[in-house]
Amino acid sequence: MTATPPDIVRSAYLELVVSDLAASREFYVDVLGLVVTEEDGREIHLRALEEFIHHNLVLREGPVPAVAAFGFRVRSPRELDAAEAHYRALGCGVRREPAGFRTGVGEVVRVLDPLGFPYEFFYDVAHAPRLTWRSDLYGAGAIVRLDHFNQVCPDVVAGAAYLEELGFKRTEDIRGDDGVTYAAWFARKDTVHDTALTGGSGPRMHHIAFATHEKHNILYICDKLGALRRSDAIERGPGRHGVSNAFYLYLRDPDGHRIEIYTQDYYTGDPDNPVVTWDVHDNQRRDWWGHAVVPSWYTDASTVLDLDGAPVPLREREQASEMDVTIGADGFSYTRKDDTARGFKVGEQL
Repeated sequence: MTATPPDIVRSAYLELVVSDLAASREFYVDVLGLVVTEEDGREIHLRALEEFIHHNLVLREGPVPAVAAFGFRVRSPRELDAAEAHYRALGCGVRREPAGFRTGVGEVVRVLDPLGFPYEFFYDVAHAPRLTWRSDLYGAGAIVRLDHFNQVCPDVVAGAAYLEELGFKRTEDIRGDDGVTYAAWFARKDTVHDTALTGGSGPRMHHIAFATHEKHNILYICDKLGALRRSDAIERGPGRHGVSNAFYLYLRDPDGHRIEIYTQDYYTGDPDNPVVTWDVHDNQRRDWWGHAVVPSWYTDASTVLDLDGAPVPLREREQASEMDVTIGADGFSYTRKDDTARGFKVGEQL
């Protein structure tokens, strides 16, 4: 029997370990336009234009590129007690750190969760200027907020049960008629997701996603990367997802960490919001226009670190992966069932 889980508001920050702080700063600040809140020779704290919390992304220089923390804001200071009790009851590694352990953040409860991911829970945070009304600072590719994480784990069913017990609401998933769940999306705020689980060798981070207001902002980012002769940073897109209905672009930073630029998903805040289930054979689930998904999108992901900063060992996925099902021998061919006129079902199980 576990303790009552903490009341989580949203995904709030990610800490990335990078091999070259200057190169990462150029990518995230000069190219993508994130705002520097605070920096020194070891760390850079960044936020999106319309965020008021101290940071959404921490870049920390280190020997091995990796993810050191997924940060979630909770609703009140007492939820830190709930987080600590919940994870101790689960038998997880738990550390409660004092204010100042994280720059700009108050007391933090750090855990290595049952899936092997380093989660952090916080309430108190330093405020920074929200730049919503500073149109003079907005470029055509303005990134306005952090939207979500995507995590790679071997067992999506077990991972989903854990996140739902933690209070996340499932909004969409991908399944096959073989009974396998290939991926699932989970929300705390009233959008499609704050985090998602993709089936594969894990624990690893698939990507972090930042939102823009409009799809033309994403198109501008593509044009800017082309003008800078940095189009090789584009891994996939631009395009529109079937899952979430959002317009997307996937980039790789100088260390290969994957960044999604994301916009125009939909509201999920009603208590009876129906789950959308996609058929794994429907080639419009990942790209609504039916474009092929590059193999690296299925195979590559970032290492995650434990509470001591050591890489968390990987566990292999035992069930089939989406790549096994949907990408043929040439690396790009998709399969589609002949009877799949409509590949998703709202509020139904396959």
